[in-house]
Amino acid sequence: VSCASVAGKDIPRGFLAKSIKLGDKDVKYVVYVPPTYDPSKPNPTIIFLNGMGECGTDGFRQVFHLGGAIMLNAEKWPFIVIFPQKQEAQHQWEDEEPMAMAILNKTLSEYNIDNARLYLTGLSQGGHGTWAIAAMHPDLFAAIAPICGYGDKAMAEKVAKLPIWVFHGDVDTTVPPIGSEEMVNWIKEAGGSPKFTV
Repeated sequence: VSCASVAGKDIPRGFLAKSIKLGDKDVKYVVYVPPTYDPSKPNPTIIFLNGMGECGTDGFRQVFHLGGAIMLNAEKWPFIVIFPQKQEAQHQWEDEEPMAMAILNKTLSEYNIDNARLYLTGLSQGGHGTWAIAAMHPDLFAAIAPICGYGDKAMAEKVAKLPIWVFHGDVDTTVPPIGSEEMVNWIKEAGGSPKFTV
């Protein structure tokens, strides 16, 4: 974590450990604040949803994949990045949507976020969560990028008008590529034009 002084106020940068009170428990999460963060300007923001392997209550494991990419080349990531952590591996992200939205709302109150440049992505269970949460809030996100996810036709129809870039590995045996292929086809049937990278 580093700090920069803007208008006499030190603003922490980097991967910041946070928590929010939800019901009777404290839920841990991380917000990445880039070195380029300027509180006087609206900043683009990404919400990243973790997969099954990063579930838990430690508050940091969910940072591993996207956080690693950011650390390798921070200049390519001039975004605030919100990392909620899905606590229960057996749950789907739509079960934890209230937690994700509470964390987003708290982050909106703490940082100058550009509501027109709010993006949603995630991998595996988080790829599914990207489809599911975007379908629950189709007017909230500027674009979505589900990675090795899966969903259903109803979700596809609700997000069809969004800019979408879908990613899936062609030898994925955990979540077979058919999960993304079906979503892409349903979106096209609904009039959308997703980009699909295999």
